[in-house]
Amino acid sequence: MSSFSSNTYDYQSSPNQFGTDPVAVSDFLARVNLGPGQLREIAGLGAVDYLRLDEQVVTPGALPSRGGFDDLCYGTGTTYLAGLTFGGVWGLMEGLHGHSPNFKLRLNTILNSVTRRGPFIGNSCGILAMGYNTINGTIGSIRGKHDSVNSIASGALIGLLFKSTGIYFSTKS
Repeated sequence: MSSFSSNTYDYQSSPNQFGTDPVAVSDFLARVNLGPGQLREIAGLGAVDYLRLDEQVVTPGALPSRGGFDDLCYGTGTTYLAGLTFGGVWGLMEGLHGHSPNFKLRLNTILNSVTRRGPFIGNSCGILAMGYNTINGTIGSIRGKHDSVNSIASGALIGLLFKSTGIYFSTKS
């Protein structure tokens, strides 16, 4: 029975089974010259249009915007994250004020409070921001301009919609 340690075959300097010298990956890749035009041709894409942010129309204001979807994604995401953070801190404070006899129960109380408050506040804020940005974009496209009137109207409408569900469910029971 032979062992692998007694085999001192040099793979780098000897020819392979086909009688040719072995080719390293770096040698192969050095011969390949694919530019952007060749890659587009291989992929069958033809001409590729690139996103040029400096040429896009940006609405002026305190927070410049590139459009409704940009506002929707940015506004909803940041508001959700802010609500999640605020709710997590609220849950942390609530959990720290609880009185538990030992460390494990106190840690469990803190974690339960953080996971109860954080996602609830974050989701609520995210839904409100999504509704606000959707209404704001719709009003802006209907009116043809984006100004503070759109913001005030969309804030009032989403607030009205948010409070109307609370009134409906409180009178239902």
